[in-house]
Order: sequence, then C-alpha cells, then structure tokens
Amino acid sequence: MGFKCGIIGLPNVGKSTLFNALTKSDIPAENFPFCTIDPNIGRVPLPDKRLIELNKIVNTKKIIPAALDLVDIAGLVKGAADGEGLGNSFLSNIREMSALAHVVRCFDDENITHVDGTVNPIRDIEVINLELIFADLETISKRISKCEKLLKTNDKDNKVQFDMLQHLKNILENGSLIDLKNFNQEEIKLIKSFQLLSSKPTFFIGNIDDSDVSKKHIEEVKKVAEELNTFVIPASIKIEQEISALSESEKLEYLELLEMDEPVINKIIFEGYKLLGLKTFFTAGPSEIRAWTIKNGFTAPNAAGVIHTDFEKGFIKAEVIDFNDFIKNNGELGAKENGKMRLEGKDYLVKDGDIIHFKFNV
Repeated sequence: MGFKCGIIGLPNVGKSTLFNALTKSDIPAENFPFCTIDPNIGRVPLPDKRLIELNKIVNTKKIIPAALDLVDIAGLVKGAADGEGLGNSFLSNIREMSALAHVVRCFDDENITHVDGTVNPIRDIEVINLELIFADLETISKRISKCEKLLKTNDKDNKVQFDMLQHLKNILENGSLIDLKNFNQEEIKLIKSFQLLSSKPTFFIGNIDDSDVSKKHIEEVKKVAEELNTFVIPASIKIEQEISALSESEKLEYLELLEMDEPVINKIIFEGYKLLGLKTFFTAGPSEIRAWTIKNGFTAPNAAGVIHTDFEKGFIKAEVIDFNDFIKNNGELGAKENGKMRLEGKDYLVKDGDIIHFKFNV
C-alpha cells in the first residue's frame, strides 16, 4: 500500500543493528559514520498472535501475516539542512516516509564512536529535530513566495494555503515540530500536501544497556517524548539482534532467561504499524488464513479492493465476524448460529481484527 516507516537517528546509534534484528538481514553495521549510505528496505511480518488463535479453529494449510515496510536511513549530522554529511540525501529519504522511528543512543561505550564525542540523548534529539525544522522552513519559504504572487487574484484556495503556510512557519520558527494532532482533517490533508519532514508521526527507540547511566538517559528521553506528544520504547538493540538470530526453541529459552514475554522488536513493529494508521482484517478458510492491511477509515468496499479491485467494483455486502466472537464461538459456523455474524453494506467502517467474507458481482 506504499506505507513506509523510516528508522532515523545520528550515526552510530544502532539503526542498522536494529534493522538487522527486525528484518533478520545482514547489512553492514560498523563503527564509523555513514556506514549506511543508500537506504536499506525490508518487509517485516507483523507478529500477530491472533493468526495462531484463528488457526487453532480453522486448521488451515497456509498462514500469511500482514507486513510492515521498514527503511534504514543514513545517519544525520548537524548541518544536514545545509548539505553537511549526507544531508540532502538523508532529508529526501525521510520525505518519502509515512512515519519515523527515531533511534536515540542511551548508553556509554568508549569502543563505539559518538559523532559528537559524548553521549547526550537530549542534545541528539534536538540536532535531528532542528535539521528537520530548518529543511521545512526552506520548503515553506519557497511556497509562501509562490502564494504571494497569486494573492492579488483573490483565489480562495491560494489564500487558504498562504494562511496555513504562515501559521506553520510561525510554529517552526519557535523551534517546534508540526504536530498534526492539533489540526482538523481538512487542515491535515493540506499540510500533508506540503511534504514537511517535521510533520511525520514519530516515536523514539531508546538504545540502552543495563547501566545506571542508561537508566538516567532513558528517563530523559521519556520526558522529551511526553513533551512532543509521543512515546519511547526502551530496547537493548544488541540483545534484540542476538535474539533474532536464534532458532525458535533457543529464542524461547533466552527470553525466559531474560524474563521477557517476547522480543522488544515485536512491540517496535506493532507501534510502527499503528503509527502509520494501519489496521488488520482477516480472511480465514481451510486453504488459507490471511491478514490484510488497510488504513484507518477504510469502508468494506475499500477493504475488498485490497484483495482485488474487482471485489470493490462489484461489492454487494460483507459477512463480518468480530475476532473475539469468532474465537468464543469456535469459528464461522458457531458465530452464525449464535447471531454473531453481521451483514454489512458499503458504509461499514472495517474494524481491526474483523474476519470478513465479501460478496461481490462482476
């Protein structure tokens, strides 16, 4: 569907190591700046336990999970907006992302170089945020100049755009990122058309170890995240990569030893998925159980179109069962007998976890 979550941060904070753990790939992750130059892209299956629950009932031949596209983007340095480091390339790569996972280093290690010499997560976050702001101010200034030339024409759309650009410019000049949660749907649609870097939905991943210094740093990042109306996921990225390389049986033993229910990267994948505004619905039968990815606000015909365009064009109705009802009633037959299967029409907004069978005519 074209939704990508970019992994960003300063050089040497653990981005590529995290990408390797998430995608089980083996891209370079060396101890020097700009080890990653071209963005690495990986499709990661969503670790959705609901698929296992469904299969206990359906006993299908094949299970196909939903997936998230992750992009490992080269490290940014101070002055990127002016072309420092890989500046222009970095910023253009971010512009293509729908959401961002910002990796912040929260541990000291004299063997791992820090691009600014010392570990300071607050400063590191500010460096990246300011570069996004500077890049956006340049974009907005160019757009304002174009709009000013058309003001005399009294074009209403141009005036709306001009006023919004001025408002956004004021926010950025005050050192703040653009938080889309502060705007209505029409305004958000307009802002997204500007492709501003600082408006991308973002969450933090705090790369930690088990030291007291690391605990102090992660608390600092949590405060910044709260101020920015987002959240942070603490993770020992080194351990996560070790876990990802194990067999399933070894993984369970290691997690038990660490007193963990599941790898932290599972949460990172889910949060990236949610941040992109994505949901999952299921189709379930003896030949295949499949998780389908849709965007928030998709109607039943929209969801049908994800399977095949003909399903949307010829949509008649959808047979829908809530996930919990499907499990409680031991599948489709039990749900139908107990009145838990619903017939929904073209205006139905698909909910996360719906099990759906589409009726269509082409």
